[in-house]
Amino acid sequence: MSTSLAWALLLVAALLELVWAAALKLGDGFSRLLPSAVGLLVAASSLVLLAVVLRILPMGTAYAVWVGIGAGGVALTGMVWFGEAVSPARLAFLGLILTGVIGLKLVDG
Repeated sequence: MSTSLAWALLLVAALLELVWAAALKLGDGFSRLLPSAVGLLVAASSLVLLAVVLRILPMGTAYAVWVGIGAGGVALTGMVWFGEAVSPARLAFLGLILTGVIGLKLVDG
């Protein structure tokens, strides 16, 4: 697997974090079967992709990027789709997460 493919798969794995988090939110504490099942299946898929990527990319970088994109993306998803609070400070700190993710990509290329 090429490094470029590993980075692309890492992006997919991180974006799956948004899907499983939203599905678990819709699953209402595992009280709704379909969204809960989707959330668990997608979470497992995200972890499998991360495991594959770790064969190529440095562990610390890959994990930090996966968590950063996932956390930032989930926070934005919560604001946009679930009406969670939006504030300048919250957006600024999400921007710092994004800056860190981009920095790690540039450093570990």
